[in-house]
Amino acid sequence: MRLTLLTTRLFAVLLFSIAASIVAHAAEPESADLRYFRELVETRNYSLGQPVSPKITPDGKAVIFLRGGARDPVLRLYEFSIAEARLREIFSPEKLLQGAEEKLTGEERSRRERERQSLRGFTSFQLSHDGSKLLVELSSKLYLITRAGSRVTELPGESWIDPHFSPDGRAVAAVNGGELHVIDLETQANVLVTSGATEAIQHGLAEFVAQEEMARPEGFWWSPDSQSIAYQETDNSEVESRFITNPLHPETPPAKNFYPRAGTNNAKVRVGIVARSGGATRWIEWDREKYPYLARVVWKEAAAPLCLLVQNRAQQEEILLAADPASGATRELLREKDDAWLNLDHTPMPVWRKDGRDFLWTTERNGMWQVELHSADGAFVRAITPTDFNLDEFIDLNETDHSIVVAGGPDPRERQLFRFALETETKPEQMTHGSGRHDAVFGETKEQFVHRFNLLDGQAGWEVLRASDGTKLGTLPSVAERPSSLPKVELTRTDGPRAMDASIVRPHDFTKEKHYPVILVVYAGPTSKQVIAQPSNYMIDQWMADRGYIVVSIDGRGTPGHGREWERVIRGNLIDVALADQIAGLQALAKHEPAMDLKRVGAVGWSFGGYFSAMATIRRPDVFRCGVAGAPVVTWENYDTHYTERYLGLPSENAEGYRASSVLTYAGDLRQPLLLIHGLTDDNVYVQHSIQLSDALFKAGKTFNFLPLLGTHMQSDPVLRLRLQTRVIEFFDGILKP
Repeated sequence: MRLTLLTTRLFAVLLFSIAASIVAHAAEPESADLRYFRELVETRNYSLGQPVSPKITPDGKAVIFLRGGARDPVLRLYEFSIAEARLREIFSPEKLLQGAEEKLTGEERSRRERERQSLRGFTSFQLSHDGSKLLVELSSKLYLITRAGSRVTELPGESWIDPHFSPDGRAVAAVNGGELHVIDLETQANVLVTSGATEAIQHGLAEFVAQEEMARPEGFWWSPDSQSIAYQETDNSEVESRFITNPLHPETPPAKNFYPRAGTNNAKVRVGIVARSGGATRWIEWDREKYPYLARVVWKEAAAPLCLLVQNRAQQEEILLAADPASGATRELLREKDDAWLNLDHTPMPVWRKDGRDFLWTTERNGMWQVELHSADGAFVRAITPTDFNLDEFIDLNETDHSIVVAGGPDPRERQLFRFALETETKPEQMTHGSGRHDAVFGETKEQFVHRFNLLDGQAGWEVLRASDGTKLGTLPSVAERPSSLPKVELTRTDGPRAMDASIVRPHDFTKEKHYPVILVVYAGPTSKQVIAQPSNYMIDQWMADRGYIVVSIDGRGTPGHGREWERVIRGNLIDVALADQIAGLQALAKHEPAMDLKRVGAVGWSFGGYFSAMATIRRPDVFRCGVAGAPVVTWENYDTHYTERYLGLPSENAEGYRASSVLTYAGDLRQPLLLIHGLTDDNVYVQHSIQLSDALFKAGKTFNFLPLLGTHMQSDPVLRLRLQTRVIEFFDGILKP
């Protein structure tokens, strides 16, 4: 969008003002509350120093994991011996870099943005199937590390993307320059196995919407016998291009991104099979015009087929296909339909048994997520979890004792672990009990698992438990700092015709005789819950509360965790139901906590939450005295296809829904203070959105504040977060506590 001259001048004034403000703040001594917030951001809410991405070795004797320092985001590689409770550092990025700076390609930066990865160093690792070797990536180079002796070998080439061991551990496949390569680990030969890549055509990489919206970062899959690879070809030639300029370096050419806006062309995707030694590609056949989205690819068990899950553009129909790698032909295993939309399970489905006789599948067909058992031909066998269980995630299949482990439970704010029998209807076994959030990582033997816990009483960490009886076998060492105090959070449910999950955070010096202004920390959109039983989720809320506020969050309709009908009522209009529920929730909470002053309410959110904050401030000035809109989606026609069309359909088919859901529709009605915040190099919600709103508000003669940031959609730098949160709370102080 072209900028008007006045808008350009406004940007210059704002940037100068922000720079001057940061310099002035830097010269002042920090107050106690700023020191507390600095501690929060430098420790990443006390998460730095905790183990990351643990994997149990195939023999079940050790756990390999990543870990940084208490205030150090650089991840290093560690091994914890379970029997001896012995920790050793396998390798560190510092040893490889030898004082040099870590360098990332533009493609790798984009992938980390898609994965919300803000840590550095070894951000991931691969463990070979026999457990003897490790594969890490650093500064776009690949390194093979032997566990015994920690010997390091640099693999040939650089600028590698998404490396993966072959199942037999004798080769590594990775992408470079849009082509798939295979590196033989014995000979170090680097074989190019695909060809024909151009600026618009890539092989072995997932397209933007798959990475951002489908939770599918991978674009190739090894065959179980390690002899061939299924890979994705992405043709972006008909996808619109967007260009991002770094305003600090105008001498640098803009970065080009292929970004499919709602209603415009998507990337064309197909899947081919190629031998690990290269050669001709055999293409998998399905109706790609009718089912253009490649949602999942699963190829893990030798006795099970290569499976593809494909969706139509409306995401109201999907087909699970079994593919024949030899001929490219496919057959249908099962089909799902939904009049509103189909959600994708983040756990790649299906999960096959090793003998290929049947598979597990997750579905919302009966109103709530369930795990089902299906025979090899796709026929339904039985439901394993009931509809009233509130399944959150499938965790693991144990074929030895014929059971599965899942996360979920009756309270959607919590996340407990349960074991269900695979073939008989018996009462499930609850494996965890502490109030909070639990997760698990299983190894090949299934005899033990790594248990992650983050509890409301402040306990957090990773431990190794015996799978059969929960006996503690060890604790993964952590160097994370502990908070000096926990958030004063109350988890509740609102009264009224629709009970909604809600949280209330009060000041530590709260007195019920006072009346406090209210800050609504909000998301209010699909795919994300704000109200969860995890103290770290409320650390910043407590910081704001201790400035003299009551801070609340509410999960209304449209958010996950309460079933299909609760979530899908927003179909066709993204704001009206969400706005009505948040206001009803505020009113219900004020009856529960009379100290809330509903005449002084501000809203703050990021991304969809920023969109909601802008809408709430403009449309309901009688409720919201002010709002802070961080990286808001302003016009849904300018957001991506897979997310937007899932809820609003095509713009050509739901023009009224797009109009009603657009902030621009109501921009002329702004009467309360509004602070817009946006990263200038955001490649998810482009800064175009806030510029559009700024331009509309300026032309309508409205007064507002605009804070442009030198960053992307993900704000992780401690100094930036400190200054940003300080500016936000000062904005609220000036309006809600004059």
